[in-house]
Amino acid sequence: MSNRTFTAVLHKEDDIYVAECPEVGTVSQGYTIEEAIANLKEATELYLEEFPLEETSAPLMTTFEAAVNA
Repeated sequence: MSNRTFTAVLHKEDDIYVAECPEVGTVSQGYTIEEAIANLKEATELYLEEFPLEETSAPLMTTFEAAVNA
């Protein structure tokens, strides 16, 4: 067994944090950031037991600004 590093993208919906792993497509939630990430880790590990990933390079992530009407 080996460890791999994955990305967690979080956003808040009302009183719940939603966490998503874009590399795998798993999603989970929790009442705290830590709980959401722990639940995402568990969901991702369970998913990868059934559907292993091929070795790929790490995704590139950045941010950008866009004009919006306020």
